[in-house]
Amino acid sequence: MTFSSQAEASKRAEKLREKINELNHHYYVLDEPSVTDAVYDSLARELKQIEAEYPDLLTADSPTQRVGGEPLSKFQKITHDTPMLSLNDAFSEGEVVEWLERITKLNPKVAKSAFYCELKMDGLACSLKYRNGLFYQATTRGDGYIGENITEQVKTIQAVPLRFRSESKGEVEVRGEIYMPKASFESLNSEREKKSLPLFANPRNAAAGSVRQLDPKLTAKRDLSFMAYQLLLPSPNKLHHQEHLELERLGFRANTRENKVVSSLNLVLDYQHHVNRIREGLPYLIDGVVVQLDDRELFRELGVIGKAPRGAIAFKFAPTEVTTKLLDILIQVGRQGTMTPVAVLEPIEVHGVTVSRATLHNEDEIKKKNILIGDTVIVRRAGDVIPEVVGPVENLRTGREKAFNFPKTCPVCGLPIERKEGEAAYRCTNKSCLGSRILQLRHFTTKAAFDIVGLGPKVIDKLYDAGLIADQADIYQLKAGDIAQLEGFGEQSGENIVKAIELRRKVGLRQFLYGLGIRHVGVETAEAISQRFNSLEKIRHAKLKSFQEVPDIGPIVAKSIHEYFSHIENQHLVDRLLKEVKVTLAKRAAVGLLSGKSIVFTGALQQMTRSEAQQKARELGADVNDSVSKNTDIVVVGENAGSKATKAKELGVKIITEQEFVGLAN
Repeated sequence: MTFSSQAEASKRAEKLREKINELNHHYYVLDEPSVTDAVYDSLARELKQIEAEYPDLLTADSPTQRVGGEPLSKFQKITHDTPMLSLNDAFSEGEVVEWLERITKLNPKVAKSAFYCELKMDGLACSLKYRNGLFYQATTRGDGYIGENITEQVKTIQAVPLRFRSESKGEVEVRGEIYMPKASFESLNSEREKKSLPLFANPRNAAAGSVRQLDPKLTAKRDLSFMAYQLLLPSPNKLHHQEHLELERLGFRANTRENKVVSSLNLVLDYQHHVNRIREGLPYLIDGVVVQLDDRELFRELGVIGKAPRGAIAFKFAPTEVTTKLLDILIQVGRQGTMTPVAVLEPIEVHGVTVSRATLHNEDEIKKKNILIGDTVIVRRAGDVIPEVVGPVENLRTGREKAFNFPKTCPVCGLPIERKEGEAAYRCTNKSCLGSRILQLRHFTTKAAFDIVGLGPKVIDKLYDAGLIADQADIYQLKAGDIAQLEGFGEQSGENIVKAIELRRKVGLRQFLYGLGIRHVGVETAEAISQRFNSLEKIRHAKLKSFQEVPDIGPIVAKSIHEYFSHIENQHLVDRLLKEVKVTLAKRAAVGLLSGKSIVFTGALQQMTRSEAQQKARELGADVNDSVSKNTDIVVVGENAGSKATKAKELGVKIITEQEFVGLAN
């Protein structure tokens, strides 16, 4: 997000701090999470970015400078001997690369170090203490420095050994995650549903709520587990992966089968891709992988930045919920006349794909969610589900947001709209207003116009019905993620279409004119106009008389072209298109050679396409036609020439082969 001034950035940062502190209070103090982790991460990342760009805005009490939140007062407070730090997050391969480059500059030994990659459990961080091999204390992470005593509750977790399986002397601390397996979570919610009790949102919340039960007997009824990831010893291990092996020897689960030691960044990325593929089949939830230096001495040498160690990073999976700006709300008129409000979003990556549009369903939905234009909104996309605006983050409002008012008339035809009793949607009262809009969109991508491969009539219709395009210029705003949401499409097909669109950001003047779908303007008329003016600006501002002076253009066609460019909505459309595409000028028709000749092509050409041959003939001064008449001068015949060749013979019109035409053209 960009700001016009530091003052504007300061206001945004303050709003974010207030909201994040409120979320921390709900999560850590009240034990009432109000948003998903992904939404929290999205807001926190935005604040970090602002503080990085404007260092003067960084305050000592910023939530980016602390690890967690306040501990619950209903449990005994315990101070950690060694702070339980959090990790900085990365959501893309580029961010992992940047992290590695940073720490390598700080210490060149990093370049030769191995990495330990491990599953990042989505649970509740916990510290366990043992004395001479016997368990005696369990503490939540809390704010990283002070946690809550949950010893009696943790004793009920079978995966936590009350005595080490191998001999140990002195004080030992084990850190890991308390979690609820997926199957246990589903069983728990099923039982709660039968008893008409509120359901838990996810296994992480269920685990946290279970551990924070004051009565350990209630915790014991929940099937919790524990995964260890760190071992703190008086004489620490030299390599982090050795800690995991030692943890398993002591009697803990430590994921040594899934975790992996790798020797390069490429192998780190391969590991993350592998885990992303298998994570749905795991018996527990994970939200990414932790990548850290295996060399513990080097890890300690790199130290800590803020509240996170430099030598490790949490490489998280793409979130299913994020925050972004709602730039506008447009009305999409479906082919059945249904009016659907569509959110125009600041492009954002959600669950691995970039989206810029999302349906708002109807007027009632907008009012129910209290959505304003200009809001910071939460956008959700789970799997292949169409992106949805969950609601606004009201605390981040600046006062400049605007309410959305449903129009009284159809944005396509201008006639009144109506909402029948008992229905949620408005509809256009003009049953035939949509034909021209759909036909124009279909026409725009045809071979003789902008020639966009993959955007045939069926795809255009689906994009239109989904509210992703309303006019020709919208096609150039499509993102792969927008297309991937449609039924029958995937991320790869979305990317292929976007690539095809990108290839058509340069078009000839004739193709541009023809693609606009001006009434009465076919390929030959568009070519004649291009040859006469050879400038889109001249065409846009030409007087009616100028069009009437173009050879072979009658008064009706001239009036249609002039009226098109006089209409304010068409002017705006052309302006928007010119921001997306470059129009190349037509080559002037040659004087002589085929100048003034009427030419027709028939049959299958071998050395060039029909359109390429026609364009070459125009450049040589010819007047290209589709039908043979007594006024035709030349007919070029390809293979399997049909009735046109026969008629040319009957009328005595000159017939030449494709090879002879190529000879003329060269």
